[in-house]
Amino acid sequence: MAMAIGRRLDGQGAKRGDHIGRNPTDRGKNGTKRSVLSDGGGAPLAVVVAGANVHDTMLLQDTLEAVFVEPPCPLRALTQHLCLDKGFDNPTGRAATEVFGYVPHIRRIGEEPRSQRKRRRHERARRWVVERLGAWLNGCRAILVRWAKKSRNYLALIKLQCILLWYRKLYHQTF
Repeated sequence: MAMAIGRRLDGQGAKRGDHIGRNPTDRGKNGTKRSVLSDGGGAPLAVVVAGANVHDTMLLQDTLEAVFVEPPCPLRALTQHLCLDKGFDNPTGRAATEVFGYVPHIRRIGEEPRSQRKRRRHERARRWVVERLGAWLNGCRAILVRWAKKSRNYLALIKLQCILLWYRKLYHQTF
């Protein structure tokens, strides 16, 4: 029998749910990682949920498989580019991008950041749209703090928030 504590039943919440893991950057507390793929404008294309202790390269292939927006027709001469950070600079990351037909742009480990190199006057500063997408997703309190015990319920909340972001982009042009 579950014992009631406040408004939650004992055993509910993200502490005892599935797809959680010890977060190496947060004193070993249990947590969840969201792997998100976005387009150049910051609109979400794919979302995958895993434990916080799973490395990003292990989630790359699952994230690329989870794309819920159809890519352009492969018969046309459009190449799809994929920008990744230094964590994906390994054979696993490069192989996953090539399987799905993307041209990988992965910064090499040891390469200096763009801000330290001389930039031409007409070049704009590069903004990471994925960070902005993460902030938009965190605008929903149920996503920021995971209250759902089951990972599929948590993933459904994230996908619902992605649908709302697409709605705003298509009908209100707020991106």
